[in-house]
Amino acid sequence: MKHTNRQTTTRTLTDLYRAIDRQHAVTITYLKPGETEPTVRTVEIHELRTTTARIAKDGTVKGGDIVVVAMCRLRGEAREFHLAGILTYTVHRIAHTLAIPTNTTYEPTPSAPAHDETALIHFELERDRDDADYRPRRPLTQTDADLAA
Repeated sequence: MKHTNRQTTTRTLTDLYRAIDRQHAVTITYLKPGETEPTVRTVEIHELRTTTARIAKDGTVKGGDIVVVAMCRLRGEAREFHLAGILTYTVHRIAHTLAIPTNTTYEPTPSAPAHDETALIHFELERDRDDADYRPRRPLTQTDADLAA
């Protein structure tokens, strides 16, 4: 068992990344914000993220925390744990057993037209929302000089 307050954050992250690479389960003692009693959970970590940092006008920084995204064996669901809330952890040699949930909102893109070059270009422009308004609003000819840079 390793105590996070007795080692650097870099060392803790190194151990957690190693657990991700080797797909080993990790038992953590976690203290939720606002609670006084920590909980012990065995998790299967599959991602480490950072939260968005915001700098206030007075110069204080909020956010920028590291979040451990893992499958909790107690709940059987994906959970997020802030690294600052992990008091102790133990990396086991137990392999992952829970499946990571798949994204259910994915919509496959339609197939691109292969018969017409113009249709393919318009397909690509419509697929990218930022460039969808890039189509010329009038027919262009080679003699148009008003579009020259």
